[in-house]
Amino acid sequence: MKALVAGFDAFGGEAVNPSSLAVARLRKRIGGMVVHTARLPTSFTNSAKVLRAAIEKVKPGIVLCVGQAGGRTDLCLERVAINIQDARIRDNDGKQPIDRPVVKGGPAAHFTTLPIKACVAAMRKAGLPAAVSNTAGTFV
Repeated sequence: MKALVAGFDAFGGEAVNPSSLAVARLRKRIGGMVVHTARLPTSFTNSAKVLRAAIEKVKPGIVLCVGQAGGRTDLCLERVAINIQDARIRDNDGKQPIDRPVVKGGPAAHFTTLPIKACVAAMRKAGLPAAVSNTAGTFV
């Protein structure tokens, strides 16, 4: 089994993005799973292209994208990805889409296929602060 775990580069005037720092620290093998990593640009135009290329190269059984949510103190697993780009700030390319679909004509949202409540419980049992989040937000 192969996993692809991706974090993002810094944005919004920050020097680093904790998501890419955390992803870079992952072990290359966890049990029987080989872990591949990628760093995505914080770009509405390019992030999906870079992710698709990494998926095509690795052909993973699971893809996990890790992001930064300023002010949160828990590791949050997202229940729903909504099909909307609505940026409160500009991305690293200077773009700031408002009320634009991620995929034109696509479904309004995608629900995770992970058992997130069980995952959160396991994370908490391991001593990690964890919570369910009901949306991944609208920024990149």
